[in-house]
Amino acid sequence: MIDDKKILFSGMQATGSLTLGNYLGALKNWVTLSDEYECFYSVVDLHSITVRQDPAELRKKARNLMTLYIAAGLDPVKNCIYYQSHVSGHAELAWILNCFTYMGELNRMTQFKDKSAKHADNINAGLFTYPVLMAADILLYQADVVPVGKDQLQHIEITRDIATRFNSIYGDVFTIPEPYLGKAGAKIMSLQDPTKKMSKSDENPNASIYLTDDRDTIIRKFKRAVTDSLGCIKYNEEQPGISNLIDIYRACTGMTVEEIEKEFDGKGYGDFKLAVGECVADMLTPVQTRFDELSKDKAYIDGIIKENAEKAGYYANKTLRKVQKKVGFPERVR
Repeated sequence: MIDDKKILFSGMQATGSLTLGNYLGALKNWVTLSDEYECFYSVVDLHSITVRQDPAELRKKARNLMTLYIAAGLDPVKNCIYYQSHVSGHAELAWILNCFTYMGELNRMTQFKDKSAKHADNINAGLFTYPVLMAADILLYQADVVPVGKDQLQHIEITRDIATRFNSIYGDVFTIPEPYLGKAGAKIMSLQDPTKKMSKSDENPNASIYLTDDRDTIIRKFKRAVTDSLGCIKYNEEQPGISNLIDIYRACTGMTVEEIEKEFDGKGYGDFKLAVGECVADMLTPVQTRFDELSKDKAYIDGIIKENAEKAGYYANKTLRKVQKKVGFPERVR
């Protein structure tokens, strides 16, 4: 614990562009957590290179993500917002933890199977050991809690297994993290295929709303959203497209499903899509305005990058030095 607060760790990959799903499902809720937790939020760029990246584009997207964190309301003083690659302890601890992780455990990870299928021409060792680096991310800061979706629970389980195994050999070294089970963010689905999550990597540009989309683009994408032929605005399994739009409208307005169904009773899908689009555009406008302002203030962002890398490095090194001593590495001469 730091200042009697439990520690929370999370991060997002520095690839693609953040979507409405990332914002409503995670980022918006992160803003409220710093009052309760000591929060470390990483721009996850080490994980990003399991897939080939254009170097200049990766640097640009990492900086944009850092800036969007702040534009969305994360206070860089109350929260430690940093680049994963600027803290060498992530990679150093990952190597040590690799030696305490079994091949069978990694073989069972569903994300490796999924990503291998998508990137069959580049099934690299980093893709296979990705969960160990994720475990290092979490354990390095002695995180008590990690906010995750259901698709990430397997990573928390293997992190707990690795930490428990290490502790059983060397004593009480790592905090055993728990998945964050507080208020869940909205699960936002694709506008073109409401049976799957909205994704940064969707090849259909109309499937996702990006946080930097302008107002006209947002409204146009909602107008093209896939619905059905039933013609009624109801929340049910038979209408996944409409139910997704209701979820988005509910997340933006705070209204209940019943209130939304009542408001749009007797109205057509066109009216509802327009209302949802305008509501989302209104919600994102302050974030976009702040992002544009911050993007122009290079010195301010550079200062945050430097200060928070030092802060993250300080806490990371406390854990790393303890681990290095436990496994028998020679002490450093000062």
